[in-house]
Amino acid sequence: MAQSKQVSNLRRIEITARPTTRFSLPKSNGYSVYGALLNALASADESTSERVHDSSLGSLHNSGLQGTFGRADKRHQQLVLPDKTYRLVLGVVDPEDTEIFNALVNSFVLKGETLSLTNGELRIDSFESTNTTHEALLSHAAELDDPLVEMSFNAPTCIEEADEVTTMFPHREPVFMSLAGKWNRTAPDELALSLPREIIRQHVYEKPDARSYATHSVLVNRVTNEDGETRNIFRQGFTGECGYGLKDAPESVSNAVVALARFGQFSGVGSAVARGCGNIGVKVN
Repeated sequence: MAQSKQVSNLRRIEITARPTTRFSLPKSNGYSVYGALLNALASADESTSERVHDSSLGSLHNSGLQGTFGRADKRHQQLVLPDKTYRLVLGVVDPEDTEIFNALVNSFVLKGETLSLTNGELRIDSFESTNTTHEALLSHAAELDDPLVEMSFNAPTCIEEADEVTTMFPHREPVFMSLAGKWNRTAPDELALSLPREIIRQHVYEKPDARSYATHSVLVNRVTNEDGETRNIFRQGFTGECGYGLKDAPESVSNAVVALARFGQFSGVGSAVARGCGNIGVKVN
């Protein structure tokens, strides 16, 4: 018999940081931040950094830097401003990756290191952690009656429905199928959720805010071919706000939808979440 996954904390880390100088950064800055985080992890624990880089699960969710940027002379670039404060949200959901959280604490809190990007550095002003468990998310969801979930897709959300076919709209099926997949890969076996596509289609509906909707193409990786040429890898995705309501939903479906939405604040939604994609904010009414 397969062993149940060990119970572990889901961790969400909110970092505020201030640049030491004005410098340029790509508009899709998640990939640059990802590299800086790997370097910070490597300075604290090289094996943990390597595991994050090699993980197919996407152990680390990284929102990319969020805040007010200046205009840069170069296309697809923006300026980080020294009189502004920037926000970075990280999430750790893999049961075996408590070491990631410990390494981040060691690097940014205990050692007081900066986040070093290609053209400049950011000093860490604050480092706050929120913990929960899959079980707690389900328990909290069970306390609600006729909930409405409001999601803000703050970073380009890239959900592949088939090979190289990406959803470009916050449709209920790909959003909650993505979250259910991440949940079931990280939750204890006894807390796995069964939420088939047809159940989502039948009992969940969307209330999108068309004015907030936008599409994006974001850099998520660079690869080198046999000739030594570097090729940029892009993913397509969307940002915006969307509400999700429930219609004639059994209690188990309602609980699953609410728990998955809140779980998404830790895991991110879709692919390339370690490289700055899929960051969401959630309110449940």
